Amino acid sequence: MASRKQRTLIKNAHVISPDLDLRRANVMLEGAKIALVTQEDVPSAGFGTVVDLRGKYLVPGFIDVHLHGASGFDVCDATPEAIEKIAEAKLAEGCTSFLPTTLTVANSTLKAAAKAVAAYKKNERFAKVIGIHLEGPFINPACCGAQNPAFVRKPNMREVLAISAISPVKMVSFAPEMPGGAEFAEACLANGIVPSCGHTGATFAQLLPAYDKGLRHLTHFCNQMTKLHHREIGVVGAGFLLDDLNTEVICDRIHLCDDMLRLVFWKRDLAHVQMITDSLRCSHCPDGYEFEMGGLKVALKNGEARLVEGGNLAGSTLWLNKGLKNLAEVTGLPLKDLVRVTSWNQAIELGLGRKLGKVEKGFIADLAVLDPKTFDVCAVFVEGEQRI
Repeated sequence: MASRKQRTLIKNAHVISPDLDLRRANVMLEGAKIALVTQEDVPSAGFGTVVDLRGKYLVPGFIDVHLHGASGFDVCDATPEAIEKIAEAKLAEGCTSFLPTTLTVANSTLKAAAKAVAAYKKNERFAKVIGIHLEGPFINPACCGAQNPAFVRKPNMREVLAISAISPVKMVSFAPEMPGGAEFAEACLANGIVPSCGHTGATFAQLLPAYDKGLRHLTHFCNQMTKLHHREIGVVGAGFLLDDLNTEVICDRIHLCDDMLRLVFWKRDLAHVQMITDSLRCSHCPDGYEFEMGGLKVALKNGEARLVEGGNLAGSTLWLNKGLKNLAEVTGLPLKDLVRVTSWNQAIELGLGRKLGKVEKGFIADLAVLDPKTFDVCAVFVEGEQRI
């Protein structure tokens, strides 16, 4: 964390923040927070650090609420080194906060992963951990995708709370049609955990009891959920019909084709869309990389991670900065609108919307600097400290 007395001036920035597009801006940081955003000249005297961006984009640091791994490591490796290496890779994408996401695995592995996350949080050298995202094990065995059906079990709040006691759980992806699904969603919310519908075969009618209990999140929208049909709109249909469902979107142009991305971003309220990576250990790795995921063999070929047996997509290799570039190219929407889905929406849902996700006075100085042409990450600030 930056010193409380440290003062940094970021000059000549093109600030892109939700509903804000400000060229030739100067941003003052005092300690961990943003003290001022202005287009007026600010003298450099008195600042410990002065950074001239020369017109580069300055955006809120990305928040990834769904990622399994990177750089050859997975959250379920359950080692402090794995969490740190993943956090380092995420930082290189412009990510300042994330939810390490587990797989459908044994309870002992989930607890070990939570211990590893807790160990990393004692010294967060790279991106920060907000909490854990449990993707499974309470999913529909017929909708496992790349999750291992051998470890699927019924929703169990005791198991979640036992893991959360080791390191806080902030989100659980589960199938609401499973026995006790609606009550499980209610119990999650009562414990400050976001319940999310994912890996589900639910009909629209089967989703509604959990929705009525407060479920407002869909895991990797369109992937491993009931499709839209004119006689049964399913969970995909729910994502378009129920405006307040927060929908995760993998913007790699593989999990969702360009036309679907345009449909989502042109027709849905962007206040309820969240860009994720769902990245695997093969992210930041070369083509040809092979590995196991929850006991299942996966191979990376042509940038796509697929199960060796069956060919299901297993997740992505997407980088967050490249996801934003994809959205700009595919949708044609202004960056001041698109940047909302990269951080502020996530922060709001996690109860952090008054301090994360904007380049605005009083907000924590979690910031990413991007090249306007390539969207490459040029610098990253975490709580006012430049870490890249």
